[in-house]
Amino acid sequence: MTKFSELSLNPKVLKAVEEAGYETPTPIQEGAIPPALEGRDVLGIAQTGTGKTASFTLPMITMLARGRARARMPRSLVLCPTRELAAQVAENFDTYAKHVKLTKALLIGGVSFKEQDQLIDRGVDVLIATPGRLLDHFERGKLLLTGVQIMVVDEADRMLDMGFIPDIERIFGLVPFTRQTLFFSATMAPEIERITNTFLSNPAKIEVARQSSASETIEQVMVSFRPTRRDVAAKQKRDMLRAIIEGEGEACTNAIIFCNRKVDVDIVAKSLKKHGLNAEPIHGDLDQSHRTRTLDGFRDGSIRFLVASDVAARGLDIPNVSHVLNYDVPSHAEDYVHRIGRTGRAGRKGKTIMIHVPSDDKYLGAIESLIGNSIPRVDPPIRIGGAQAATDTAEAEADTRPERKPRRSRARRDDRKEPQAPQSTDAETAPEETAAAETPAPAPRSRDRADDRGERGDRGNRSRGGRDRGGDRGGNRVVGMGEHMPDFISLSFDERRGGPARQDPDVDDPQVDEDTAHAAEGANESLAEETPKPKPKRRRAKKVKDEDKTPSSDPGNEDAA
Repeated sequence: MTKFSELSLNPKVLKAVEEAGYETPTPIQEGAIPPALEGRDVLGIAQTGTGKTASFTLPMITMLARGRARARMPRSLVLCPTRELAAQVAENFDTYAKHVKLTKALLIGGVSFKEQDQLIDRGVDVLIATPGRLLDHFERGKLLLTGVQIMVVDEADRMLDMGFIPDIERIFGLVPFTRQTLFFSATMAPEIERITNTFLSNPAKIEVARQSSASETIEQVMVSFRPTRRDVAAKQKRDMLRAIIEGEGEACTNAIIFCNRKVDVDIVAKSLKKHGLNAEPIHGDLDQSHRTRTLDGFRDGSIRFLVASDVAARGLDIPNVSHVLNYDVPSHAEDYVHRIGRTGRAGRKGKTIMIHVPSDDKYLGAIESLIGNSIPRVDPPIRIGGAQAATDTAEAEADTRPERKPRRSRARRDDRKEPQAPQSTDAETAPEETAAAETPAPAPRSRDRADDRGERGDRGNRSRGGRDRGGDRGGNRVVGMGEHMPDFISLSFDERRGGPARQDPDVDDPQVDEDTAHAAEGANESLAEETPKPKPKRRRAKKVKDEDKTPSSDPGNEDAA
């Protein structure tokens, strides 16, 4: 079996490795370190937890031990997808380079630009960064990449998932063409393969079979339940999580709770804290100082439960984790192996519990196909969404839902009818007045309603509903013109223009005939007088115009004329 002493590493590096307690390299380390020391490009395909961080840090320290860094021109560059992974790589350099005088800088988000600029200005041998923050410094003119001799891309598959591939391609264009590239990825997606074919030159390919099963010291179980309704599924799932934690009791000294989404990380952590459990969230949207404090608190035991997303916990090496709780079934089968690998390390015992709902069946099938066996099922600690209970509840809900709309509609109809109650009271107390008011024909009533509507419209619809209508019907208003008809209505249009109404042929009254004759003569005389009046006005107007044309006129003459 190969040992580190056989890999041609710097003696000071070997001393640091021995002090760390390592003697035998892992398969990825054994395959990647020799070609890296020869200066060749390396393509490593290995999962997280296989020791690939040391497979590029050890040869880098050995090769960088000779030489000196210049200001703003790092000699090597390591790109990581997340802040936590970048910080962990920086810790590895501190561990293995403690006997070698090398300088490093960590460029990640959530840290002041000023502090990072000061480190870059002094000159660094190793620059560890996330793609976004690295480009920020470059665009500000604080960084030059023309002196990079070794470039490392770690967790390339995660960078692809996070959308960093365009940034990676841009960074490849900023570093010298002659640099050495060490490229590591867990999978070889078509996009990853395209990048390696473009930017790597005849690489040494080291592939380690992906881990398809967890350690035998890890106990795996699964709790399945069916939510009663979709709108309460999340709450019932959180109740189930708390019941699982309570059921484990003191055996659960600490645990990492994995969620698929960042928003669920925050919600679950808040729910646990609300119920008196010591929990903190960690995901990519949190401030870096907060994430660092959270990880330190979980390591020293001041935080019992760490609620995390896959990306934030990627590559983290946290010892002594007793439980891993999968709040969500991971959408990628490999992530399940990575998650449960956080417990049961170094021969210790560990336990993983996964919460499963029917919508997770397709993901569960992929996981069980990967690990080669089925995950044991256990009874849920509480009866949330038992098969029969869920069916009964769903049927009860289905029976009660359709009755809601008719119930609401009946209530609205009753509300409309309430204002009409005073009508019957008024009709009983004053029957004679109501009967007298409603005696006339419908036509005048329709005109009155139109007038009422116009009047209500003028008031700007300040009164609504049936109150106005009830007031119109139930009041003591006079409808129509009563029993007395005005005289002018009985006259025809000719009679109105010509004079008084003609006498009824059945009535023989000489006085009426005489009055009618005089009235007719008077009407004829008035018509005769009115007929020629317009002509003198027109002639007079002409005279006035003619007189206006004369230079002088006597007012006396005008009167005479």
